[in-house]
Amino acid sequence: MKFLVSVLACVLFQSGSANAATPSYLENHATSSEDFSSITKLIGDFGTAIKTKNPKLLSTLVLNNKVLFMSPWPVEDIKEAQNGWDTTFDGTYPDGYSTFVKLLKTEKSPIEEKFYNVKITQDDNLAWVMSDFEFMKEGVTLNHGVKVWQLMKSVDGNWKILSVVWSSKGKPSQ
Repeated sequence: MKFLVSVLACVLFQSGSANAATPSYLENHATSSEDFSSITKLIGDFGTAIKTKNPKLLSTLVLNNKVLFMSPWPVEDIKEAQNGWDTTFDGTYPDGYSTFVKLLKTEKSPIEEKFYNVKITQDDNLAWVMSDFEFMKEGVTLNHGVKVWQLMKSVDGNWKILSVVWSSKGKPSQ
């Protein structure tokens, strides 16, 4: 019974805080039209780097070659890996960026990534970009989902990618 009361209290507390009005100072993000334009350009340059298979252009957009760049494994696959061969596997991998660069260098067919419903949130030298996306090869959508980017403004004033993480839903059902 104590457990049930505790759970109920937590649910009521969380629902109360979720309905509370947001203090106005929290919505006062430091942003500018110049930064918004620069971030929008970065998104366009990212798409251009993919479409033109230009890893050098892509490298100018990321903070460094160790940025988090991945789609986490599905929970059921993580469990299978943990049960089968690696109890510490968490569904992430460190070499996503370098793997993607190799794809750009070796892929012979036309590839492209399109972004929809792009939302940019910026506060000072940090920004977040969230969008729906589709990744295509030879005009056929191979993957789609939601993509989330974290960006930071570097000391030279340019926006750089800190991380890119996306859901993977594969080919859309038709």
